[in-house]
Amino acid sequence: MKVAILDDYQKVADHFANWKKIKNRCELKVFQEPFEDEDHAIENLMDFDALLIMRERTPITTKLLNACTNLKLIITSGMRNQAIDLKTAKQKNITILGTDTHSNPTAELTWALILGLARNLREETENMYQGYWQTTLGTELKGKTLGVIGLGTQGTQVATIGKAFGMEVIAWSENLKIADAKTKGVLAVAKEDLLARADVVSIHLVLSERTKNLIKYDDLCMMKEDAYLINTSRGEIVNEEDLVRALEENKIAGAGLDVYSEEPLPANHKLRFIPNALLFPHLGYVTKENYSLMYEQMLENLEKYLDGDSIRKIQ
Repeated sequence: MKVAILDDYQKVADHFANWKKIKNRCELKVFQEPFEDEDHAIENLMDFDALLIMRERTPITTKLLNACTNLKLIITSGMRNQAIDLKTAKQKNITILGTDTHSNPTAELTWALILGLARNLREETENMYQGYWQTTLGTELKGKTLGVIGLGTQGTQVATIGKAFGMEVIAWSENLKIADAKTKGVLAVAKEDLLARADVVSIHLVLSERTKNLIKYDDLCMMKEDAYLINTSRGEIVNEEDLVRALEENKIAGAGLDVYSEEPLPANHKLRFIPNALLFPHLGYVTKENYSLMYEQMLENLEKYLDGDSIRKIQ
């Protein structure tokens, strides 16, 4: 069985699972760089029987699935992957398996972005390496309002930390129940109220047709001029062109982003040149603990599949 491990950006797949266990059963190849485009991916993957993929790094499209005629198995990190065309995969009888993931790393990284913006850490760090000293004034979080869009597992963790900082926490999502918010010590409000009141707006939603472009230019204009927008969920939830415009026009004080509409973010993307944008390269789930869990379970899934069994089945 020809197996491809995709997008091993940090070159660590070998470190986190003992792939030697299947060396007599599989021909394994690791791809460490992202593919240039869909055709480049097809060119490299068309002969493989199984793909082990890390999050949404490589889109598994209809065209790719149709071209990879040997493909029988896809194992993704996590139990949800918007980059896989599940409908086509089902039509072609391709088995889709997933893994567990830790929910806390992204919530933790959210606070790195919030604190980074509030204390001007991008500018201050760059200035330190240039020989300067204390060039900005920071903003305290205590007494400020944190607006959480999406009060699920990660949103709740972010809200809990916000309360520990002494912030008032408000929340909104289409399905958020007032009683559920209240049990978490959070005030449920309308979307417009959240945007208008919050000093920090943090997004924690699953990408879907309903949430795509949820935050547009008009929404950003509802926010305070000294407020920050944080997105560690999925890039397409925020209209990127509208965000660039709002930042350039100083409609908001800044944005902290870990996710983008196109990843890796192109070197010439406008966001890279905006001083009030704090950018991370989608690090939310990228931890030693998470990688260990995901790669070990990918290997376990593959072994079980070779034995005629399917565990952690998505479809």
